[in-house]
Amino acid sequence: MMKRIFYVYSNEFQSYKFNESHPFNQRRVELTTDLLRMSGVLDDSHIVPPRLASDEEIALIHDPNYIEAVKKAGKGELSADVAENYGLGTEDVPIFSNMHEASALLVGGTLTAVDLVMEGQAEHALSLGGGLHHGFRGKASGFCIYNDSAIAIKYMQRKYGVRILYIDTDAHHGDGVQWAFYDDPTVCTYSIHETGRYLFPGTGNVNEKGQGEGYGTAFNIPIDAFTEDESFLECFTTSIREVAEFFKPDVIITQNGCDSHVLDPLTHLSVTMKVYKEIPKIAHEIAHEYCDGRWIAVGGGGYDHWRVVPRAWSRIWLEMLEIQDEIAQGPLPQEWVDKWQPKAPVKLITTWDDPENLYPPIPRKQEITEKNRQTLQKALQHIRNTKKKQNCF
Repeated sequence: MMKRIFYVYSNEFQSYKFNESHPFNQRRVELTTDLLRMSGVLDDSHIVPPRLASDEEIALIHDPNYIEAVKKAGKGELSADVAENYGLGTEDVPIFSNMHEASALLVGGTLTAVDLVMEGQAEHALSLGGGLHHGFRGKASGFCIYNDSAIAIKYMQRKYGVRILYIDTDAHHGDGVQWAFYDDPTVCTYSIHETGRYLFPGTGNVNEKGQGEGYGTAFNIPIDAFTEDESFLECFTTSIREVAEFFKPDVIITQNGCDSHVLDPLTHLSVTMKVYKEIPKIAHEIAHEYCDGRWIAVGGGGYDHWRVVPRAWSRIWLEMLEIQDEIAQGPLPQEWVDKWQPKAPVKLITTWDDPENLYPPIPRKQEITEKNRQTLQKALQHIRNTKKKQNCF
């Protein structure tokens, strides 16, 4: 446990709250933090409080008029028709008090993690409050007001002059980050997600490859609904290793949505905790192989915040500590179960791994696997064609 790693956290992350019935609930960050504390692997020496991002930092990605609209909305001063033009006051992004301040804190958490890593204070840093990858320059979308990952990438470019690989394993396509850097050759965006044929935001096709000088630096692996562990990991491990070898980043930022899990209520994939064991392992290897260990990790989607998110996100921290295989097996701490089960509307899973036979067999498994392999081959061909073009110059 001598590695220099930090956990960016504040109870104020929970101030980003739309309403009691909204599926996006930052209690999941508290649940995860409690699980790590009660497992004996997180204490105050690891925790760094987030700072509030400035308007100037948020404006690295977002239009100043949009920032002002968010401020007014949070004070009850924005009319409904203007709010709607900015994607605010919708079913996905309801208006709530002090929404600018709550959103700026999530951005500030991610920027705090960035500075810890880029200034050499830490090899790895984790800020689970972030990962809001659907926000656009002048519009909120998909539960996301400010796009902290995109802001962090632009911030790193300006302050540190680095090449950045953004890895997004959320079930929803990382559209806001991709489009922000679609013509930028110094940022590589990678997203593996459920195909947009069935799921918001409907983008993330293999043929979205970047444009202009950035052509060849956007990579998408849209997998079929009901994809299971084996096919997900085949697609992910094969493609992300080729992308990393092709791009050779100076730093990686990983968005760790865990809504591909079979229990997630908003998506249609069928993976289990086996996938969330491997994703941070691979990210960790890439960080050390290409980036001298520089790895910033953020949260993302995940809407079964009782049974799935705490176990999945805890594995990121355990992997950063290089103790995942030692700690994340067998039962969860009984203290954690006793504290949270009375508050949970579902029966908690009380082991690090999922129980066997968690869901019925998928009847189209072979067909889905073959379809995903075809998608993977198209994506790999894109990588290889881009390499060939680069070698011609």
